[in-house]
Amino acid sequence: MSTFSGISTAASALAAARRGMDVVGQNIANQNTEGYTRQRVSTQAVSVVQLGRFSTGVSAGNGVAVTGIVRLGDAVLDGRVRAAVAASGYWSTRALAATTAEAALAEPTSDGLSARLSKFWSGWQDLANTPDSGAARAVLLESGKELAQHIASGYRAVAAQWTDARAAVDRTVEQVNAAAEQIAALNVEIRDALASGRSANELIDRRAVLAEDVAGMSGATAGIESDGTMTVRLDGNALVADGDARRLTASGPTSIDAAGRVSVSWADAPGITVTVAAGELGGTLSVLAPAADGGMLAGLARTYDTLATALADRVNAQHRAGATAAGLPGGDFFALDSAGPPALGLSVAVGSAAELALAAPGAGANDASNADALAQLGRGAGAPDALWTDQVMSFGVSTAGDVQRARLSATTTATAVSAQQSVAGVDGDEETISLMTYQSAYQAAARVLTAVDEALDVVINRMGMVGR
Repeated sequence: MSTFSGISTAASALAAARRGMDVVGQNIANQNTEGYTRQRVSTQAVSVVQLGRFSTGVSAGNGVAVTGIVRLGDAVLDGRVRAAVAASGYWSTRALAATTAEAALAEPTSDGLSARLSKFWSGWQDLANTPDSGAARAVLLESGKELAQHIASGYRAVAAQWTDARAAVDRTVEQVNAAAEQIAALNVEIRDALASGRSANELIDRRAVLAEDVAGMSGATAGIESDGTMTVRLDGNALVADGDARRLTASGPTSIDAAGRVSVSWADAPGITVTVAAGELGGTLSVLAPAADGGMLAGLARTYDTLATALADRVNAQHRAGATAAGLPGGDFFALDSAGPPALGLSVAVGSAAELALAAPGAGANDASNADALAQLGRGAGAPDALWTDQVMSFGVSTAGDVQRARLSATTTATAVSAQQSVAGVDGDEETISLMTYQSAYQAAARVLTAVDEALDVVINRMGMVGR
């Protein structure tokens, strides 16, 4: 081995140290970049070159070679984060929908439906005590109108929330489609980069962020193939494979009172429904499910309809059993419009105070026994009040369960992300130490190069000339 070989050895050390400082600089520059995974230079000692079969003597190696820039991520931890994000997206979506609907109920405050029902029954009781009071009659009629309007407004609030959630399904589907197309495009770039020996770490980071987003939105799973591409699966079928991405489409009713179920299917196979059981999309679809399938909003809307029907049936039946002050038989107190949902079709049918049937038939104008009977309709197991109370209680329990699950899934997600970042995250102190290490290595390699240069100077310039 010649003295000149030391130059190449020192030069390789300089190149490796410089590449190490470059990578450390990249890590520090992206310390706060979302999804960035720290990198390290991978090196390998270059062995001595065999000059011939009969070469003798011991020689040092030929320096160091940079074999690559390693991305210090963990596929298992990445998968755990995607699974946690998918569960968190599902429960947080349900919890948000439940708490929004619960807030609109305004129970048990004076703005809730229970207070309106109590006021309505109290109006009948006041008439039972003072049947000749014109003011009490007017208050009762106004209370009935206010109760019908409150039931209708409650139904409309639920219907509006359902419509907003339905629009969110379309938006989420489009976001999933857009992310899937980006992942497919990155797959092609990553595969080509790896095949040509170039680093694809930053591209892989971008793809990992997109895969996490898709998991949070739809609950999709992902896996890395042998060529470096990522396959994303939804309901067991490939959403992204190599450079191809399939599109999803949402279909179904667009209003809460329309029949059918909102569903997601493949755009190229509309008849095949995709089961989305996780992520924000899965949570929204569960909220939009029909009442028979446990749909939160549809069930609440059905309760308003049931309450309106039960209220009209009970009050009308008892009101028809009484007589007015003029001795005429009582008619319907409430009217129901059959053209739409009962909750929206409920109204007061009595046009004036004189039409109120407060007395029992034949008992006289001052009798108020039927008014007292109407006041008692709010009590009992089958009363409209009991129906509404049961619904509010069960809805509150369900909401508390969803909120608790959302909190637990958020904690699980935070734990998974923390474990992921402990491996992949950039630590400023660690990078500073690495920078000092590479800087010291660079200075030492430069000193080696200087020493070789001085040795060559002695050999060439200070050992005399041949033949003298």
